[in-house]
Amino acid sequence: MRNTAKLTTAVLAAGALALGLSACGSGNGSADADGPLIVAASPTPHAEILDFVSKNLAKKAGLDLQVKEFTDYITPNTATENGSVGANYFQNQPYLDDFNKKRGTHIVPVVTVHLEPLGLYSHKVKKVDDLKSGATVAVPNDAVNEARALKLLAANKLITLKDGVGSEATPADIAKNPKNLQFKEVEAAQTPRSLDDVDAAVVNGNYAISSGLKPAKDAIALESAKNSPYGNFLAVKKGDENDPRVKKLAKLLTSPEVKKFIEDKYQGSVIPSF
Repeated sequence: MRNTAKLTTAVLAAGALALGLSACGSGNGSADADGPLIVAASPTPHAEILDFVSKNLAKKAGLDLQVKEFTDYITPNTATENGSVGANYFQNQPYLDDFNKKRGTHIVPVVTVHLEPLGLYSHKVKKVDDLKSGATVAVPNDAVNEARALKLLAANKLITLKDGVGSEATPADIAKNPKNLQFKEVEAAQTPRSLDDVDAAVVNGNYAISSGLKPAKDAIALESAKNSPYGNFLAVKKGDENDPRVKKLAKLLTSPEVKKFIEDKYQGSVIPSF
């Protein structure tokens, strides 16, 4: 059975310090190939998918899978880097590239599992075109997700971005803003809660689902899954890709059983990427 623990950043940091964990891992992290594989994950849908694997597939595959849930986008990578967990499952490539560059970490992807389409939501309008001049739009404040949010707005003709803008776009890179939209930058996890205070908010798929929103139904604009670079993957510290436990989990996460689970449970709000 899966052992699920919900930890805060502070608790994890204190635990890591107390145990004297190093970058090469600990008994429960990446160094002990005979022990359980501990995976850091966002609660929805990542931990739910891992829970399905744990309850239905892991035992037969000879995998002792344990999951620790986190609600932020920083601790899963730092925990993987310092070895207090053996892997994580919550992020996409642009976010990881930015994280490794800024924090000097060495996290690498193993296998892509799913896409959570980013969506624009509103409690005040039913259509994108109904947003009024001067409307306030909340966007995630981390570099990659903010750029992703702006690209979504541009794809729906609310703004035009400067030519050549990539995965680090900010409101300063807006070339045209015909509705004079105002942007409120908030932590990604807080975007659903901001909906009562703004005219619209761009929300990551996992936070939308965990807050009761149904992206395929409730979003007034939804990111296209076609050729998306934002698939979420299982990741490890560089050097741990060949850990037998990681290989087992990668195979299970891309199995027909997991694909069916994702399709049945999330009804288009989470899309298998394999």
